[in-house]
Amino acid sequence: MTAYDDYLACLAEADEEGAVAVARGMVDAGTDAERVLLELVAPAQRQVGEWWQRNEWSVAQEHAATHISERVVAVLGHGARATGKGRVVVACLDGEWHALPARIVAEVLRLRGWQVTFLGASVPVAHLVSYLHQQDVDAVALSCALAPRLPAARRAVQACRRAEVPLIVGGRGFGPDGRWARAIGAHWAADATGAADLLDDPAALRTESAGAVAHLADDEHTSLLKRRGDLVDQAAAELRRRFPPMRDYSEAQLDATMADLAHIVDFLAAAVYVDDPELFTGFLAWTGEVLASRGVPAASLAIPLEQYRGMLYDFPRTGTMIDAGLAQLRR
Repeated sequence: MTAYDDYLACLAEADEEGAVAVARGMVDAGTDAERVLLELVAPAQRQVGEWWQRNEWSVAQEHAATHISERVVAVLGHGARATGKGRVVVACLDGEWHALPARIVAEVLRLRGWQVTFLGASVPVAHLVSYLHQQDVDAVALSCALAPRLPAARRAVQACRRAEVPLIVGGRGFGPDGRWARAIGAHWAADATGAADLLDDPAALRTESAGAVAHLADDEHTSLLKRRGDLVDQAAAELRRRFPPMRDYSEAQLDATMADLAHIVDFLAAAVYVDDPELFTGFLAWTGEVLASRGVPAASLAIPLEQYRGMLYDFPRTGTMIDAGLAQLRR
């Protein structure tokens, strides 16, 4: 077995000390700590996410594994010393609770010689800006795993510019190629190595882009979110009417269904925000896989989409996004 296999086995068994021993063993054998973070911890966490998505792991198992990996990251970053490069603040956007990827970035930057302050999960933009005004900060790195946080990310971009502090963003919430980061005018890094390299290039970091958000003048995004509650309630009623299994759902299943209906609206709004149907269709593909793994036919997603389409008949860009989603489900 490889060290990676051993590490996954430790995560599966919730063996914290064993996982730490595997990581330390790699360092003792000559692998530098940055490689261990990027080639052991990060891919293992992605695998854990895939196991949860396929319903092979419970939420509790995923949380236990994440806690263990956070401990390993702390151990690998221990003892790193700043070398005068400057100070970087690393944080997750408001509402973003997936903190491990940001923590890995923070430790890689620390290993590269930066003085790093890690603010953790779900940091409101106002609090971040207040912190920047109180401290001497050379750059900010923000993490986002969920596209509905893109409006908050744009606010952070604008606030950091006003504070004259360069900003880097990263995470799945900005798309696999960073296209939604560019849409809001942000510098994007694909991973911790890319973030470190970008920070080492001050000229590139100081370059500003206005992004591509002129379409927001139509106010569809704001109006759509204002109708979120009514959309979810009406879609739930339509599901009960057209999807008979829902009538026998437990309270926990009903809560999960309502959350799913709200997520559909949130990702639909995010697609409208950056004017990209692929954001919405990608979310639907992922959601369909999660539902199928839990015995719910992905085709059931068409019911709330059709309900939303009828209720939002006077939202042209939103309609385009929903039509793309329905077309994908038909395929």
